[in-house]
Amino acid sequence: MNSLNRRNFIGSSLGGFAAGFAFGPSLLARELPATSIVADQQNAGFAPDTLFLSWQQDPTTTMTVQWVSPDSSADFSIHYSTLESPVWQIARTITKPYTNTDLKVYRCELTGLKPGSEYQFQIGQATKTYRFRTMPSKATNTIQFVSGGDCGVDEHAINTNILAAKQEPYFALIAGDLAYDNGKSPETFTQYLQNYHRHMNDPQGRLIPMITLIGNHEVNGGYKTQRKDAPQYLSLFDGFYLDKTFGVLDIGDYFSLVLLDTDHIEPIAGEQTEWLSKTLSDRQERPHLIVANHVPAYPSYRPPVGVNGKFGTGEEQRIHWSPLFERYNVDVVLEHHDHTFKRTHPLTNGLKDKNGVLYLGDGSWGKLRIPKTPEERPYLAAVSAAYHMTVHRLEGDQRFHMAIEESGKVADVCMTNNKRPAKRG
Repeated sequence: MNSLNRRNFIGSSLGGFAAGFAFGPSLLARELPATSIVADQQNAGFAPDTLFLSWQQDPTTTMTVQWVSPDSSADFSIHYSTLESPVWQIARTITKPYTNTDLKVYRCELTGLKPGSEYQFQIGQATKTYRFRTMPSKATNTIQFVSGGDCGVDEHAINTNILAAKQEPYFALIAGDLAYDNGKSPETFTQYLQNYHRHMNDPQGRLIPMITLIGNHEVNGGYKTQRKDAPQYLSLFDGFYLDKTFGVLDIGDYFSLVLLDTDHIEPIAGEQTEWLSKTLSDRQERPHLIVANHVPAYPSYRPPVGVNGKFGTGEEQRIHWSPLFERYNVDVVLEHHDHTFKRTHPLTNGLKDKNGVLYLGDGSWGKLRIPKTPEERPYLAAVSAAYHMTVHRLEGDQRFHMAIEESGKVADVCMTNNKRPAKRG
């Protein structure tokens, strides 16, 4: 990466949030008030404090609005329009159980939206207006998103939320261990939603959509469980993970985000690996092909080699998935779970190779451990013990990745180039 590009990338990214860190990160940790989940649902001031956006289908033409609140017969249809042409339309909201509570999940999927456009919406008769933007259909301009994992609900997670929102991302990818509800604490998951709603609004006032995948702290039991063991998570994200807890989100004709389940509900070997091979093969002409999973194939803290006949951390993935990442020239794999910052060398079969696959991680949005050193793990290129999230910028067939610590310090910057055949018109 040449110094000019690196300087421009750091400068433009840091400019959006530097002021917020002028007096140190401790001032950003705001204690949430002990309020009820929602205000009076019958009046014009209805504004659910768990409201968030996500996607079930194409992010260029759809948006899913969701929140959690008590059951009600009030009209909660979504009224929406573009900002540039405020002709209002109405979409119906459905309800479903918020498992293990008396609350309901309210969900409304807006479809037929205009790509690359700004929208506004209101809930029922409420007067409060929210904003969002759809993803562009073509990658003609720079596209930026943020990623991380292992959040929780404490002040460090809140600080990272604030930092992430200031990057003005199109979306946030939270790759497992969102709330640490362990499949049995709906109050904790609800608190996570409240934190996200309060802080994940960009500098233009737009809500930042959340893309997620499952981690061990979404399920009761951690690994080798069933869908019923992830009641809160699948109450909210079963629209995308309808049958399986792995999938692919295709964005326009330029970006595919492959989301995997590292043995929490779906086994790594077998059906998921077969699906992964076909999914990667079918997307070889995509300029950007990124994979995300929770447990890292190349851990920065936990032992990579098992004992007594058990797999080490990521060992089964290195057997079944890493060869596919290498065969199909995946641009970057985003990993989590170990609660550090890490960047590996480009790797082929676990060894440094300039044409290999880069792995970024390791999930310290709100949780932290001391990583192993590159001397202890030769596949590691850079590590640090810091709460962080990563900004990803897509430009043409290049990707810039910048890890930013909770303090605002840049931990690392790297670049990946497209190694697959260019798309033909």
